[in-house]
Amino acid sequence: MSRRRSKPKTRAALVDIAARLLADEGPEALSARRIASEAGSSTMAVYTNFGGMSGLVREMVYEGFARMENYFSHVTPTEDPVADMALFGRAYRHNALTNPHLYAVMFGGASLGGFSLSAEDRQYGRFTLSTVVECATRCIEAGRFRTGDAELVAHQLWTAIHGLVTLELGDYLIEPCDADRVFEAQLTSLMIGVGDTLEAATGSVASSEARLATEIEPAEPAPPTERPANDHDRTA
Repeated sequence: MSRRRSKPKTRAALVDIAARLLADEGPEALSARRIASEAGSSTMAVYTNFGGMSGLVREMVYEGFARMENYFSHVTPTEDPVADMALFGRAYRHNALTNPHLYAVMFGGASLGGFSLSAEDRQYGRFTLSTVVECATRCIEAGRFRTGDAELVAHQLWTAIHGLVTLELGDYLIEPCDADRVFEAQLTSLMIGVGDTLEAATGSVASSEARLATEIEPAEPAPPTERPANDHDRTA
């Protein structure tokens, strides 16, 4: 007998609720009964959609990266690739602040308990960075960044913004060095660090700020995707 498919909204709700429970209360809060109760559905929905709890945990990570990739897809390439690069940084931060519970699960900020991810699962997350690598290549070709490894540049941006966002979500960044101030300074410093000039980097970062409200913030959530359910825990 084939599995019944629930509504996409129910599937997304189960993922969000499970991520919140995992981030706020730990893996002991993850039970099909608890998640279904908060979603207003039956426990069967967990098994229908994900094949079990391990499949649901894995889906949280995939969903988190899918939402980040959706924001990245709204960065429109322009004649100013450094502004585009800065906008990727803003999109990354916006996704984390919009989906903090999923973000915690994606990168290990929430314990997965007895569930773990495979190398293949993690590679799915790394692949999301491909558009940032392409943008770094454009920056190098335009002479704004010094000649080098575009993939390394993308990873530098990723690790730097990730560290700031993690501190921001933990409420560690307060005045006079609040998150907004540190973030703007960091974006400019990152561009200068890989070869741009202070004047050019400052202008590009400033122009990317206005684009956040027009390109990234209005973006619709990524539609839920069907992935094979997995009834067994994944191992790293």
